[in-house]
Amino acid sequence: MIITKNLSKRYGEIAAVDDLTFSVQPGEVLGFLGANGAGKSTTMRMIAGFISPTAGQVSVCGHDIEEAPVAAKSCMGYLPEGAPSYGEMTVAEFLDFVADIRGLRGERRRQGRETVVERLGLAPVIEQVIETLSKGFRRRVGLAQALIHDPQVLILDEPTDGLDPNQKHEVRRLINELSKDKLVIVSTHILEEVHEVCTRAIIIANGRIVADETPTALESRSRYRNAVSLRFEKPDELAAACREVAALTEIAAVESDPRELRLTALPKPGAGALPAVSALIAKNGWDVPELHLEPGRLDEVFRTLTQPPVSLDTPPAAGDSA
Repeated sequence: MIITKNLSKRYGEIAAVDDLTFSVQPGEVLGFLGANGAGKSTTMRMIAGFISPTAGQVSVCGHDIEEAPVAAKSCMGYLPEGAPSYGEMTVAEFLDFVADIRGLRGERRRQGRETVVERLGLAPVIEQVIETLSKGFRRRVGLAQALIHDPQVLILDEPTDGLDPNQKHEVRRLINELSKDKLVIVSTHILEEVHEVCTRAIIIANGRIVADETPTALESRSRYRNAVSLRFEKPDELAAACREVAALTEIAAVESDPRELRLTALPKPGAGALPAVSALIAKNGWDVPELHLEPGRLDEVFRTLTQPPVSLDTPPAAGDSA
């Protein structure tokens, strides 16, 4: 497992990471979420042993990362943000270099190299210079170096950032496969990744943990939990529906999107909005090709937890009394 206790990192007066304590068990895929600058990458680098904490401890598979760094890193694979590598090397040369650094010999070396080349589809580019590869293939090479020694723990910092949709799908599929026998931490600011690969999510803001729950539990915090979303075919029906749905006693608020011809009805606390909205659709004969109950919106929960509240107070003008 991974255990962090009171982990902190300061740069002068700036606290990049502030007193983080959490643990990750085998079989978990932990999504480590936060806005840019929240402290995600700094935390990943401390866990991986790339930078030393100002305070606190990190234990990986029972090894303290400061006191036994070689033992801790031997059971860990790490993909840094941007998947840095040696661009002048071929893929084969780079994998051989990483195998040497990892101390892989004999059958274990051969098996490890063959496995990552096959699993990540690197055979077509194995003799190609890394700096000439596409971003997707460079990310695959980065994953290959993290996996070549078959680690128990895999730490991936922004593994799909900058990839196209097809490349993102490939990487997420691979993470799901790897999670069957590895502990995986995925640092990301892409919220859709949480649903795709994570069994648990930690949200960090200003270097501190503000939430630690399953993705479903986080969604349940949303004001859109159990909201009714429906799409219309005709703009005039959307306008009429906004008025009539808003008048229902079960509805607290209505939001509409004229561009997508979509209406979202937010229920009052404890009220069930779907039966009332469905009855209204049937009564009026509206053409509604899409109707569903929302589980909640993770992006709205994320913004609520990571953005400071906006003050509506305006400071007094010069000369005014406070």
